Amino acid sequence: MSFFDFHHHKINASNGIYNVNIFCSVPETLYSIGIHPKDIDENNLQHQLEWLRNNIKENCFAIGECGLDSLVSASQELQNRVFLENIKIAEKFKKPLIIHCVRKFSELISFKKKTDQAMILHGFNKKQSIAESLLSNNFHLSFGKAVLYHLSLQNTLKNTPLDKIFLETDDAEFDIAELYLKVSQIKNISVENLQDQIFTNLENIKNG
Repeated sequence: MSFFDFHHHKINASNGIYNVNIFCSVPETLYSIGIHPKDIDENNLQHQLEWLRNNIKENCFAIGECGLDSLVSASQELQNRVFLENIKIAEKFKKPLIIHCVRKFSELISFKKKTDQAMILHGFNKKQSIAESLLSNNFHLSFGKAVLYHLSLQNTLKNTPLDKIFLETDDAEFDIAELYLKVSQIKNISVENLQDQIFTNLENIKNG
């Protein structure tokens, strides 16, 4: 059985969800597509939204990355507006949302109430209290390379229910099999059972 990569940037990789950059072509494999906070262009926003809506094809698994980021140039009001548009599109097409969030977790949680679609916080590497807050609001968490060396994050993952977990490479260069092995050790289950659980989780978020 293969190792599913929940969020990656390698266009030719077939086993996972490829993140499509703004105004780029969609692949033949599974992909996610959205308007990232760093890419928001208020003067070109309608074009960006049109591009997004027109590129939700059969292989589109999720909307995203989208979300909130306190470090980008777009104003909070504009980010909120664009994030809500991403959520509305996810609702229309019945797609889960892959979320990017930097220092805006309390605001993020308020947006969860605006949709019935699953929200997955990608690249999660924050403290236990943030994980608990997100999990209590029915978010899923996708973990990446930091789990291999970040001891407190390993403890957070240990306390995260298996049915709320995904694994990803994001833009890091490493073998995701290494991550699956590490997580299986942390969760004290076999790699095969972890793979099965990830695929079950995928089916669950796909079906709402």
